[in-house]
Amino acid sequence: MTARRDYQRCTRCIMDTDADRSITFDGDGLCCHCSRYDSLVSARISRGDAAKEALGRQVEKIKRHGKGRDYDCIVGVSGGVDSTYVAYLVKQLGLRPLAVHFDNGWNSELAVKNIELVLTRAKIDLFTYVVDWSEFRDLQLSFLKASTPDGDIPTDHAISALLWNEAVKRGIRYIISGMNFATESISVPDWAYGHSDWRYIKDVHRRFGSRSLQSYPHFSLPYLCYINLIRRVRVISILNYVEYDRARAMKLLQEELGWTSYGGKHHESVYTRFYQGYVLPKKFGVDKRYGHLSDLINAGQITTEHALGEMMRPTYPEDLQQQDLVYVTKKLGLTCDEFDAIMKSPVRSFRDYRNSFAAVQLLRRSVNILRSKGLYPK
Repeated sequence: MTARRDYQRCTRCIMDTDADRSITFDGDGLCCHCSRYDSLVSARISRGDAAKEALGRQVEKIKRHGKGRDYDCIVGVSGGVDSTYVAYLVKQLGLRPLAVHFDNGWNSELAVKNIELVLTRAKIDLFTYVVDWSEFRDLQLSFLKASTPDGDIPTDHAISALLWNEAVKRGIRYIISGMNFATESISVPDWAYGHSDWRYIKDVHRRFGSRSLQSYPHFSLPYLCYINLIRRVRVISILNYVEYDRARAMKLLQEELGWTSYGGKHHESVYTRFYQGYVLPKKFGVDKRYGHLSDLINAGQITTEHALGEMMRPTYPEDLQQQDLVYVTKKLGLTCDEFDAIMKSPVRSFRDYRNSFAAVQLLRRSVNILRSKGLYPK
């Protein structure tokens, strides 16, 4: 039997041995996540005059490669703060974006309203891809039955695939992403894995699914290499080139575009809200707020004391959790007993299924090396 570790919390952020069982600390008590942030921040985030110059060069390249086309870049939109701010920012920079949205059947009414209102006011065209619900439901159920903490991976993977596919189809060289190092640097594989691993997704569905995935957007690692090396499509995390303060961005969007806040991070999706706020904590003991709030601490946007205060609150209102429980199980076609059985089934890991973890990690390390040398956008 493995001995339980003595409790320890990072001396800077709120990550601890309860939140991340594989966490390590240096001699000063700084956790591995903060150490990683410190080692990568200069390669991932531009600041001051250097940021303005780097952003100007990226904008000039996007405009040059997009000349003569209807659009010079693609932005993914969900109705959330990061993607909405990106849409606002690219218009301010004089770019001609096409907004792309993946409709998986779980949008909250507020997310739909935000997308329509913001894009109309910003005068941005929208392309929405609606996945076949019966197929997507089958894939989501497969991940619930697989008993890994990766239940949102089917959506995350499909969004990336859709953006890549639309860029290639339309001859657009640049995808402008809302991913940003300031508020999304902490990544714990045991919390969620598989965003780029079609082999893993495919194996889970092979074991637990029953329908063919004809309409589901996906990509393999060889295809990803083809897109980057041959088609030379680039993802630019534009928020890494600006002073991105999430609270200030939300205030600006509310005042300028009539955007409405939806609560917690990624809660624009009903399923994500329920999965992250109910399933992950209750079944897997995972509360992603540890990572989200620790990111904001590293970025200097909140204090440790503020973050600890937030962790004293429920993941989201308990009455809404119960409403979501009824809605989600009904939409997925699960009885209460079937869902209870899923929640009580033994916890498993992506490592229990076929996966390309080693190749994915190698690819990420390679991209980070290219970024550090200025050979790939931040």
